[in-house]
Amino acid sequence: MYKLKSVIIILGAMLGMVLQGEANAWGSRNQPPAPTTTTTTTTTTAVSYANPQMYGVTIDDISGLTATTTALSKLAKKPTTRIVFDEWQPASGYRNATVAINKVSYVMGEILDSSAMDQYTVQQYLNRTSEYTGALGDVVNIWEVGNEINGEWLGKNADVVAKMTGAYDLVKGQGKVAALTLYYNQDCWSNPANEMFTWANANIPARMKSGLDYVLVSYYEEDCNGLVPDWNAVFTKLSAMFPNSKVGFGETGTTTTNKAAYLTRYYTLKPPVKNYIGGYFWWYGKEDLVPSTQPLWSTFNNVL
Repeated sequence: MYKLKSVIIILGAMLGMVLQGEANAWGSRNQPPAPTTTTTTTTTTAVSYANPQMYGVTIDDISGLTATTTALSKLAKKPTTRIVFDEWQPASGYRNATVAINKVSYVMGEILDSSAMDQYTVQQYLNRTSEYTGALGDVVNIWEVGNEINGEWLGKNADVVAKMTGAYDLVKGQGKVAALTLYYNQDCWSNPANEMFTWANANIPARMKSGLDYVLVSYYEEDCNGLVPDWNAVFTKLSAMFPNSKVGFGETGTTTTNKAAYLTRYYTLKPPVKNYIGGYFWWYGKEDLVPSTQPLWSTFNNVL
């Protein structure tokens, strides 16, 4: 199955080729973030969460940097900004933007989006991981070592696993914080081996199941026939598979006209799972939340 986000990324890349003058601008504390809220409850079950809640936003375009940092700095709570590092761009091209965003937000660095994973050999992906962690390690809090890693569009499975494990070993070997994002695809996979829990159980080694700092879930209802999963059950099962990891959402979003309701519904989800930290990381952060005069910015700020 080829997902909607990937199509949008491809179209965006085509536009970027037209706007070649912007290419150089794109390019595009090693501790996990500590947002302010410490205890939350659900309407059905009270639970004391083991970790502070994280409120994430994804930025996939670093142009217009002042507007981005201003929008982030005005939020009621300090966010965690996930920067999408574009394929075939040098880490040096992201240095200024990441430094600036780090001043107003925690930062998660997405080493490579799933849509571009099959463009890289295993060695190229590991080289990229080393390059980015070396250049940006002082201003990125969390490293996303694999994005939507069980997706059916990432290429040969053996290569995907080698990229994931290799990047994890590099990041943890440097004493940095590692996150892995899975793709939730209940009843909307083409190959049953790529179902999220099936793939994770079969392909993620024991050292990662016990050592990952964050295990996150990417989910777009439009990709999965409008399904609204039982998230309590999903995160309970995920937490059992990754007992030492913080769990939450690593990506969500919608292109429909109901963005405000969709965003509110996901950002207020707090399943009664001890290690749940939120996350969410609205994919369309640059499009919908920058500048801060955007209507959805107020919706986002109100759910923090």
